[in-house]
Amino acid sequence: MTSDPQRWLWAVGAFGLWLALIALTVWREQRARAAARARSDALAGTGEGQPIVIAFASQTGLAEELAWRTARGLGEGGVGARVLSLSDLDAAALGAAERALFVVSTTGEGDPPDNAARFVRKAMDQTADLTHLRFGVLALGDRSYDQFCGFGHAVDGWLRRSGAQPLFDMVEVDNGETGAIRHWQHQLNQITGRLAAPDWTPPAYDDWRLVERTLVNPGSPGGEAYHLAFEAVGAAPDWSAGDIAEVGLPERDGVTPGSREYSIASLPTDGRVEFLIRQMRHPDGTLGLASGWLTQDLAPGDRIGMRLRTNRSFHGPADDTPMILIGNGTGIAGLRAHLKARTAAGGAWLLFGERTQAHDAFFDADLRVWLASGALKRLDRAFSRDPGDGRYVQDLVAAAADDLRDWVQRGAAIYVCGSLEGMASGVHAALETALGAEVVLQMLEDGRYRRDVY
Repeated sequence: MTSDPQRWLWAVGAFGLWLALIALTVWREQRARAAARARSDALAGTGEGQPIVIAFASQTGLAEELAWRTARGLGEGGVGARVLSLSDLDAAALGAAERALFVVSTTGEGDPPDNAARFVRKAMDQTADLTHLRFGVLALGDRSYDQFCGFGHAVDGWLRRSGAQPLFDMVEVDNGETGAIRHWQHQLNQITGRLAAPDWTPPAYDDWRLVERTLVNPGSPGGEAYHLAFEAVGAAPDWSAGDIAEVGLPERDGVTPGSREYSIASLPTDGRVEFLIRQMRHPDGTLGLASGWLTQDLAPGDRIGMRLRTNRSFHGPADDTPMILIGNGTGIAGLRAHLKARTAAGGAWLLFGERTQAHDAFFDADLRVWLASGALKRLDRAFSRDPGDGRYVQDLVAAAADDLRDWVQRGAAIYVCGSLEGMASGVHAALETALGAEVVLQMLEDGRYRRDVY
């Protein structure tokens, strides 16, 4: 133990700074929650009797948006509603409610969104006495996964096992399919008694023009990846690092195939929205509907319909909060926006994995600039196909366990972006080993561990 007074002063100062960073993060979360509570209280007072509880579990923001739209729809029909995140709901709160609607997303093969972790652990691990409760579930998912809407089914099953009675059968939504959402709106009309209500139309898209498209990994053993940039035709909307672009797909054979979502790799100060998109191919070699259109069929100068959607669950912390950014493949797009928003005050550490260094070191020039400026404090990369390497990003996490613990103890937040299959689960397991499962769960519940995985 040192007796040097100056070293003691440095230690006390560092500890005080860490406490200040934690306090600032908590304050920001509390302020956001207070604003949401005020908005919810206003909707709860729009009808007579006890308001309906609307609980959402959202990974990318869509479930949250639909929850608020549900509340407004009920309010317009004279029924009050109270909106809250599933993380703020417990069995006791449900015990005091007469009716509840759950708008819940599923990530991957039946997994809950991150903001549902607390509810799953504290409420769903055991049955409750909910015999007085009537409920409905809107389950969002992707039918390409075996466990389609798996978390929605888990919530529905837990409610039924606890004695709650369904207002109607669970409504499943495949990739935002509008017909299923209209069916949910029909069920809301049954609750309010309205004979008809305006449909929740698909989002109004803004016009954007393709101004740049570059193949960034020629010769890669993986699929071709393209850096695309779009400029707004009219006034450009504002957005933040972590937000998502929803691109409307063109009509084919008289059918509108819906939309696709992409992580935004740029900031408003860049004057354009940028993506990193990998071409997807079907087993017969044909290109995927969305990636083929954007990376091959669309010509420079062509216009597309696109809207930018707020994704608060992946917004960054205060600028002076250190960030640990972890990702693979095209997931570096969402992390790049956060790096652009960083300054040397907080700094960031990027752990990234791809196939080969020669072909797949995405945004390498940017990373080197940020390293030189100090905004990027550390860069660890793994290339799984390179001789002498063969590692994945989760291997980088395991190898840097001691340093990760040090960063987390100093208040760092962890952000993960990239593939759900393999990477996300591997990184999560490596973080649990490095930091401890309870620490990871607490960070998840506190909003210091956030993910944008697909």
